[in-house]
Amino acid sequence: MTDAVKLMRILALSDSAFPVGAFAFSAGLESAVEHRIVTDAASLEAYARQILRQAAFTDGIAALQAYRSAAEEDYDGICEADAQLLLCKMNAESRLMTLRMGRKLAELSERILDDSTAARLAADIRAGATPGTYPVAQAVVASACEIPEKWLFASLGYGAINMVLGAALRCLRISHYDTQRIMFRLGDQVETIYDRAREMTFDDMSAFVPQIDIVASLHEKGTKRMFMN
Repeated sequence: MTDAVKLMRILALSDSAFPVGAFAFSAGLESAVEHRIVTDAASLEAYARQILRQAAFTDGIAALQAYRSAAEEDYDGICEADAQLLLCKMNAESRLMTLRMGRKLAELSERILDDSTAARLAADIRAGATPGTYPVAQAVVASACEIPEKWLFASLGYGAINMVLGAALRCLRISHYDTQRIMFRLGDQVETIYDRAREMTFDDMSAFVPQIDIVASLHEKGTKRMFMN
């Protein structure tokens, strides 16, 4: 594939309109707003930064490991990344999100790709043989499309930030100027984060962001909800 085709593929995977259900989730932002953890652009940026870091050192590490396993035709390595990542999901809604979106992406990949590994992953998810987390499904698709691993990592970061910022436009008195300014500022950090994450293994995965998990637990039983997560 040419670089232009690879770029088109990663843009499609990163698009909030890509039909895997990302629009239904918010990383618990409604509860963060309700409890006044997020009140303005500055606190929104701080919240999104923590979401990015948590995603980078859990989803990002698992995705890189799965991507490398796919490139080496090591299917057991892909399943190991899938299992390890699910263990890092500390609350029920984050598990729901990653499994629902992972299944949708795997089903979609069967229809749009001619790739035996993607087809096998989709079949195993349906059979319950592997959990089917979204970042691992993304990694398999990225490998099939010959997308560079750094681009995959950047798209994971973009998706994590964009999920929060998209929800913020409906939960806060905030403008598109504010959200895009935040996106650009946090985007500047992705290269540095990737340089750390690419050398890490499953033993280095870290999901410890207590405030995010507390907000998620409040959101699970909260009454002020616009999104699934």
